[in-house]
Formats: sequence, C-alpha cells, structure tokens
Amino acid sequence: MPRTKKRSGRGGQQGNVQPFSDEDASIETLSHCSSLSENTSAAEEAGETEEMAQEDFQYKLKVYIDSTVDKSAKTRQGALDGLKTAMATKILYEFISERRMTITDSIERCLKKGKGVEQCAAASLACLLCIQLGSGIESEEVFKTLKPVFKTILNDGSANIQARQACATSLGLCTLVAEDDIMDVYATMECFESLFVHSYVREDGSRPSVSPQTTQLHTNALLSWALLLTICTGSHIRAIAQKHLAKLPRLLENDDVNMRIAAGETIALLFELIRDVDSDFDYDDWEPLCKKLSALATDCNKHRAKTDKRKQRSVFRDVLKAVEEGDFQSETIRFSTERMVIDSWVRKRTYDAFREFVGSGMNYHLQANEFIRDVFELGPPMLIDSAALKAMKSSRLERHLYNAAAFKARTKARNKFRDKRVDVGEF
Repeated sequence: MPRTKKRSGRGGQQGNVQPFSDEDASIETLSHCSSLSENTSAAEEAGETEEMAQEDFQYKLKVYIDSTVDKSAKTRQGALDGLKTAMATKILYEFISERRMTITDSIERCLKKGKGVEQCAAASLACLLCIQLGSGIESEEVFKTLKPVFKTILNDGSANIQARQACATSLGLCTLVAEDDIMDVYATMECFESLFVHSYVREDGSRPSVSPQTTQLHTNALLSWALLLTICTGSHIRAIAQKHLAKLPRLLENDDVNMRIAAGETIALLFELIRDVDSDFDYDDWEPLCKKLSALATDCNKHRAKTDKRKQRSVFRDVLKAVEEGDFQSETIRFSTERMVIDSWVRKRTYDAFREFVGSGMNYHLQANEFIRDVFELGPPMLIDSAALKAMKSSRLERHLYNAAAFKARTKARNKFRDKRVDVGEF
C-alpha cells in the first residue's frame, strides 16, 4: 500500500528544515523570561501568603491578650489557654517582649481574682512567659511582680488546692529561670520545705493524716525543691544533705505512688550532687536505705494497682542503682537532626520540669529556643534549609528496618531483666 506524503516543516524531510532564525531566538528568550517571571511571582505570592498568615496569628494573640481581662471567666480561661498553646509551640520573643508587662498584669489579675482552673492556667502561662523571655532583665521584671502572688497563694491554707498545686510547680521553674539572687533561691526552697515536711512519717512510725490533694501539693513542692537543688552551691548542698538525707527516706513509706517516686528521684539526685561535691561522702544509714529501695523496686503488694507497681518498680531500679553504684540509665532525646543525652539526675529533673509546661513542643524549643539550648549546653540554634533536611532523612525502608531491630533488641533486654518472681506473685 503506498505511503502518504510526509508533511513539510519540522516533521518533514531534512531538506525542508529551516535554519534557526533571530525571530526564533527572540521567541525562546521571551519564553525563558516568562518562566522566570512566573517563578518570581510564585515566590512573591508565597512570601505574601506567609506574611499574611503571620499577621493573622499575631492578631489572634492580641485578641487573646485583650480577652484576659474580659468579664466572662470562660472567655478569660479560653484566652489563657490560647496564649499557653502559642507559647508552647512557637518562639515569640519579639512579639512577647514588647507586651510582657501587659501579659504579666493579666496573669497577676487572674491569679488574684480568678478561681481554680483559671488560676492554674495563669500560673502555667507565667512559666511559659519566662521560658520565652529567657534568663535576663525582662524575665526578672516579670518574676518580681508575680513571686509575691505565688507565695501568698502557696502559703494560704484556705486557697483553692489546685491553685496551690499549680503555684508550687510554677514558682519552682520561674525561680530557676528568672531569680537573680541565690539567697532568694534558698528562701524559696525553705518555703517548699515547710510544705513537704508535713508528709514525713513520724519517728514513732505513725503517718500524718493528709488528704490526697494535699499530698499532691507536697509532691509538687518536693519536685520544685529538687529542681532548685540543681543550682545550689556546694556548701549549701552539704548543709541540705546533712539536714534532709536522713529524713527523705520517710517519704518512701507514703501511700501515694507519685510521692514515693518523687522522693526516690530526689534522693538519687541528692546523692549525685553530694558525691560531686565530696567524693568521700559516707552515709550512715546506707544499708537500711538500700534495703528499702530494693523492696520498692520489687514491690508486689496486692493492695496496690498494677500500673502503679509497674511504674514504681521501673523508677526504683534506677534509683537503687544510683545510690549503690552512682550510675544513671542514660536516655537520648532526638530532635530534628540533633540529639541530646540525658546522662544525669540533674539533667533529668531539669528536662522533666521544662517538658511539664512545654509538652509536645519540647523538641521544637530544644531546636530553636536559645535559652533552653543554653541550659542544656546545646550551643546556638542550627539553621538547616529544607533541602538539606530532606537529604539527611532516611528512607521509609531504612526507618522500618531500624524500628524492627530496635523493637527486637528492646524486647530481649526487657525479657532479660524482668523479675519473673514478681510476675508469679502477681498471678
């Protein structure tokens, strides 16, 4: 069958191809410039969109700040929660620095005139405000205004118990961040001591009659006291060890699992600090203490909940190892392309205190918050563009294989160290 004739032009025979003319060159240049202009306009549009989003976000924050003085308690509560979420998940230093005293006045008003949940939210917001501002004159001004309010609520037996619990935790972290005088730190520690000593088992073996909510208040006071212990001088640590190391084990007999765990971690922390100050430190009641810690590490009392026993045993195995051998079970925290090792009880107590307020935003603050990076000695924030970050990420298959291997190793380790006698007793 005969073929049809080929069309002339670009798809035709070689002889019909026209040479590349100046007109073609100008068309090519125009198309190239057009594509460049399209890319530029797309980038400009993306920048404008990001700027508009930032403006909308700041407008929301301004509305939240204005709403903290609203007549409605529900509106004030929502505004406080909105500010807390923003500060926990973003770095807002420039925006907050300009409005710090306005926010401080709102927090003070909510602490004084609010009730229960609102006071708790205001106390938490005070901590996040100090974390955003970092250690310096600005946070000192904020704390100078709020510290008397915190202490008044904390020492007021008629105040809302939840508000007192929140103030106990917030006062500890704000003191760590913003207090500039070590003598004032010691005074705040004495304020905490005056609370948790009421949970000590008496020398005759009788236990004080304390409600569960008051026990939680004492637990929070003990944890804040331990947090401030990490920044004390060597001489003060010696004095505290002499005063409290013989009494703290009495808290291990408390009925509340959180108090027992807080007491155990505080004992391990105090042993770590005193050994750093005095390598020849010798504790007289070392054997009875280790015996008590060992009993808690293998506790199988039937009257206690299984979850409480499991949590307690896990913690007290580490506490016992710290007291007996001066060892710590290190933990690695990964964020972005970096990692941080929790290798001491001091670091663990500090990390737990910040994480309690920042929550899921802790990794972001470890990556971008200069103050928190300075606390954990991570250096200045690392700037990595998205292309480099994508290149560093492992493939999906690699992550799957790594997770499978880690799961297998973790299962083997748990099976190896699990106390099977405890399992039989529970069954």
